[in-house]
Amino acid sequence: MDELDAYSRTVSAVAAELIGRVAAVRMSRGTGSAVVIGPDELLTNAHVVGEGHSGHVDFVDGSEVPVRVAGSDPLSDLALLRARTVAGLPEPVRLGDADRLVVGQLVVAVGNPLGLAGSVTAGVVSALGRSLPTRSGQAGRVVEDVIQTDAALNPGNSGGALADSHARVVGINTAVAGAGLGLAVPVNATTLRIVDALRTHGRVRRAYLGVVGRPAPVPAAVAERCGRRTGLKLAEVIPGSPAARAGLRPGDLVLDVGRRPVHDAQGVQRQLFGDAINTPLPVTVLRNGAMVDVIAVPTEL
Repeated sequence: MDELDAYSRTVSAVAAELIGRVAAVRMSRGTGSAVVIGPDELLTNAHVVGEGHSGHVDFVDGSEVPVRVAGSDPLSDLALLRARTVAGLPEPVRLGDADRLVVGQLVVAVGNPLGLAGSVTAGVVSALGRSLPTRSGQAGRVVEDVIQTDAALNPGNSGGALADSHARVVGINTAVAGAGLGLAVPVNATTLRIVDALRTHGRVRRAYLGVVGRPAPVPAAVAERCGRRTGLKLAEVIPGSPAARAGLRPGDLVLDVGRRPVHDAQGVQRQLFGDAINTPLPVTVLRNGAMVDVIAVPTEL
């Protein structure tokens, strides 16, 4: 009973802090949830807003606030809403860092599934580093490093909060992968960079390299020399892409991009925002036991 009581107290405390700060979203062609992240801003999913430009958000206290879409990024499935009124939004949530999550950690989902406002479910982080195909219509594009949870998610939860035991929002719920499986876009430094771009420009400019890969171990002898345990093993290099023109090949193990260590696909994506477009980008790979340096020049996606 003591363990159950402690668990219940934790979930209840998270719910109490977040329920009033997660709204139900009504757009012209879609519904979902949104999280208050600033004095006049809410974060939701791009697929919730769709092609819409304006709508309303409703809070559990009965208040209704008109909003407009300040920016949308289908490739991360994130969208930024801005309130049309000077006042009316609750205090913003506290944002956490999904990069610090561990499998088995308690998480709490807050949203408006099936139109049921202020719904709370709890579970654990089931897995990290999942990939989610985007709804952008661009074949082969995925949202990387998605959080998998067994906290129950249903239609309408999209855009809602996934929080840790301290009520810090670590994810934006985005999809139901099947019975007992939910997925959330991580809240981390990359997400904040995307939000800042939406806030400033209404869209996210991205550089394109043209590689597909997965994390793989670095051979022990090389790992000792370079202090690296994992890299990104290239499964595919898109023909005619900047990566192909630079000489990258399937089977290469990427160790550094832009002079920064790379351990997974997200490590590459962090280097591929607007400032990397048409700019020489050094890439270090391990090929047939030897270090190979190439210079790629990413184009705009």
